[in-house]
Amino acid sequence: MSESMENDFLILNPKEAEEILDKLPPEEEMQDLADFFKVFGDPTRLKIMLALQSREMCVYDISTLLGMSQSAISHQLRILKQMALVRNRRDGKTIFYAPADDHIVSILSQGLDHIEE
Repeated sequence: MSESMENDFLILNPKEAEEILDKLPPEEEMQDLADFFKVFGDPTRLKIMLALQSREMCVYDISTLLGMSQSAISHQLRILKQMALVRNRRDGKTIFYAPADDHIVSILSQGLDHIEE
């Protein structure tokens, strides 16, 4: 910790400041976390994720349900898949999508709970 930091806090003492900084994840993990939350910054991706909580669906069903083009839905699903937020399974020529795991469902649920308070 720099010497100037010792005098820069109103309430925290330098030891407390150092303990807090030690608990923060490394910079790379902070960037990954920021990128993770950025994905939820798009209303279309949120609609897709919330729709998939009800049941797994193919691109055609999602596009029909949300009134959007299959191309737009496929583009958003690609982003969601790259961020490991959705999983897919193939059944013949059709690919079905679902939330990747219960953590994703929980994050969305907690976010909705928070804004509805």
